[in-house]
Amino acid sequence: MKPDRDIARLIEIMAALRTPGTGCPWDLEQDFASIAPYTIEEAHEVADAIARGDLVDLKDELGDLLLQVAFHARMAEEAGAFAFPDVVEAITGKLIRRHPHVFGDARDLSPAEVKQLWGQIKAQERADKAAARQAAGLPAPAEEQSVLAGIPTTLPALTRAWKLQARASTVGFDWKDARLVLDKIREETDEIAEALEGDDKAAIAEEIGDLLFVVANLARH
Repeated sequence: MKPDRDIARLIEIMAALRTPGTGCPWDLEQDFASIAPYTIEEAHEVADAIARGDLVDLKDELGDLLLQVAFHARMAEEAGAFAFPDVVEAITGKLIRRHPHVFGDARDLSPAEVKQLWGQIKAQERADKAAARQAAGLPAPAEEQSVLAGIPTTLPALTRAWKLQARASTVGFDWKDARLVLDKIREETDEIAEALEGDDKAAIAEEIGDLLFVVANLARH
């Protein structure tokens, strides 16, 4: 088997690696959960190559990241859920749907109007996904109908805090002035002091978490 520029060859190689009896023992024993950390690691390596301005390395790292997509798609195909072409169809559909100002009738929009439209489209997508899950008999996540739905719990803590607060701000749940966030920080440090006086480790941890959350919000502002 030789290298190829066609994506079909990558899919073929991944299938061969996952074929019982003739495939790779390591690849065969993997599942979605065991591969997920590698997916995250490869995304970080892509970001690192970009930060270093190393386009030679970036080419290789993007290949490694693409392999992760092919790996997950192959396992999903084996489970009868979906295959690589379905992944391609999903993202091309999303790109067309989210850019009506390019592929549809919503022309000559300002950047602010594009951002507003993007939010409306994503909200509709969340509703459609919830309906599809319900139709398939799948349980909806507890937060599915929340404005905060769709923010991954696996994000680094401060990144997730920033995203949660940025999303909440779109429905008016926010401070208008960064100095008000600073007042909240002072309030949280007072609550940490009280928790320290009580020597309650659970309360101390919770109050420090509140402080970190508000500090992330100050940085966002």
